[in-house]
Amino acid sequence: MEMIAACVLSFAVTAILGRWVILPALRRLKAGQEIRSVGPKWHATKAGTPTMGGLMFIIGILAAIIAAGWQGMLSGAMTHIYLFLFSSVFGVIGFLDDYEKVKRHQNLGLTAMQKFMLQLAAAILFLMLMRFEGQITPHLYVPFLQVDLSLSWPAYMVFCAFVIVGAVNAVNITDGLDGLAASVTVPVALFYVTAAAWWGLTQMGVFAGAALGGLLAFLLFNAHPAKVFMGDTGSLFLGGAVAGMAFAIDLPLILIPVGVVYIVETLSDILQVGYFKLTHGKRIFKMAPIHHHFEMCGWSEVKIVTVFTAVSAAFCALALIGIMSL
Repeated sequence: MEMIAACVLSFAVTAILGRWVILPALRRLKAGQEIRSVGPKWHATKAGTPTMGGLMFIIGILAAIIAAGWQGMLSGAMTHIYLFLFSSVFGVIGFLDDYEKVKRHQNLGLTAMQKFMLQLAAAILFLMLMRFEGQITPHLYVPFLQVDLSLSWPAYMVFCAFVIVGAVNAVNITDGLDGLAASVTVPVALFYVTAAAWWGLTQMGVFAGAALGGLLAFLLFNAHPAKVFMGDTGSLFLGGAVAGMAFAIDLPLILIPVGVVYIVETLSDILQVGYFKLTHGKRIFKMAPIHHHFEMCGWSEVKIVTVFTAVSAAFCALALIGIMSL
C-alpha cells in the first residue's frame, strides 16, 4: 500500500510543481539547453529549451517517500532515505554541471575528471554505508546462471564502485532524445517496485514507487516535443537511483538485464570512438550513441523512444522471472 501511495503522491507533486512552479521558474531564469554541435543538425531547434527539469521528479520523490514512508522511519527502516540521499549526491553533481553549461552558454560543464572523481567518491561512501548497515554481501549472483561468486571485500568494493559510476554515466548517455531516458527507466522502476513487493522490502519499494510516479509525471513535460529536459541534474540522479536499488536488493549484476538499453547506448559510444581512432576516421554507426544512428536512418524520435522502451520492458520482465526463482 505504501508503494502505491508513494507512486501516486510523487506523480501529483511532480506534475503540480512542474506545471506551476519549476517550469515557469526555469523559463524566467533562461536556463536553456545548449545543443552539442556534433549532434544531428535538426536538434538545433531544441536550443533554449529549459534544462534542469529533473528537479521536478527529485522533489516529487522526496515528498512522496517522506509522506508514504514515515512509519518505516519511526521504526528505523531508512533504506528509502539512503537511496534518495545517494541518488541526490549524483543529482547535485549533475546540477553543478548543468549550472556551468547555462552560465557559460555552451555544452561544456564540469570536466570529465571532475565528474568521475566526485561520482567515484559518492559510490565508495554509499557502499561503505551499505556494508555498515549489513545490506550488502561480497557475493555476486549471476542472474539466470545460478552462479554465486564470492569476492574479498576490497575486490568487491572496487568492482562495485566502478559498476555504480558506469551505470550512472550510462543513464546520462541515454538522455539524448525527448523522453528517452525517462521512458526507458519507467520499466526499470516498475521492476524494482515488483521485486520489493515480492521480497517484502517495503522501504525500497516506497522509493521505487516514488521514482515511477515522478517519471510518469515528468513525461507530461518531457515527451516529444519536450517542453523541458531533465539535464544532468535528472539523468545522474536517475543513474544513482537505478544503481542504488540494485545494491539495495544485493544483486548488482541485475543491472545487466534491467539496464540493457543503457549498456547498449554506452557500448555504441565506446565502439564508435575506438573504431574511429583505430581506422583513422571510419565509423561503425552513422552517429553515436546508437539512438542518433537510428535518427540518421530516418526513425522519428517517437519511434526510437517506443522501441527502446519496449526493449527495456522486455528485459525487465526477463529479470523479474529470473529473481522470482531465488
